[in-house]
Amino acid sequence: MLFLRSLVFQILFWCNTILLMLIWLPGLVMPRRVSMELGRTWGRTSLWLVDKLCGLKVEWRGLENIPPGGGALIVASKHQSIWDTFVLPIRFPDFSYILKRELVWIPFFGWYLLAAEQVGINRAKGGKLLPQLIDKAKDLFAQKRQLFIFPEGTRRPAGAPPSYKFGVAQLYAATNVPVLPVALNAGLFWPRRAFLVRPGKVVIEFLPMIQPGLPTREFYEKLQTQIETASDRLIAEAVAQEPSLASVVAEGQARAIARDKRRRERA
Repeated sequence: MLFLRSLVFQILFWCNTILLMLIWLPGLVMPRRVSMELGRTWGRTSLWLVDKLCGLKVEWRGLENIPPGGGALIVASKHQSIWDTFVLPIRFPDFSYILKRELVWIPFFGWYLLAAEQVGINRAKGGKLLPQLIDKAKDLFAQKRQLFIFPEGTRRPAGAPPSYKFGVAQLYAATNVPVLPVALNAGLFWPRRAFLVRPGKVVIEFLPMIQPGLPTREFYEKLQTQIETASDRLIAEAVAQEPSLASVVAEGQARAIARDKRRRERA
């Protein structure tokens, strides 16, 4: 039954994605916010599909920590699943993602990323990219927009050892805007590159804001501690309710450790 429900969901999820992009084609020549509304519609319809077909629900926590009206803000989120990417925009009025440049080359999908003025980066450049990224972020914040960033740079399995990049701290120091940390446990139910979507309840929690002005290293450690502590708590809550999820955590940890080891050996 899990396989069948996941199969139907995956088919309808991607059909919904393609259909929305086709319907929204006129929006490519309209103001930015039209394409951004496509992102929010994609998120809402995807949440409905995964709820009705897979029994995967969502619980929002800490909504009071989101500034009314958005404004200039860095939203630093844990990243465990494709689920994270379509859910975050629902709660923010004028967002921009930092995402890998290759995504903007995808037909239709990439066109909308460009129309919505998302920030594509070449991750191969590493630290050399930072000055350019800071300049782009300052332009966004001058427009009172919200910048989404995944501090670990890529999806990590639920419960995997943290792998935060220092770039988020340098961005914080250079732009002087507040940071909203986000914790979640989506990787328990829809892991990276997984076909099966497990039933349950994903919790996404917006944590108390970190105001500008902290020393860079202190901010970096505080951000990682807040996100990891809250995400671990959310994972523990889910495992307590459904003990079989403990195997998902163990498998994810093992994969992440092995992958990190291979990367160190190649470096």
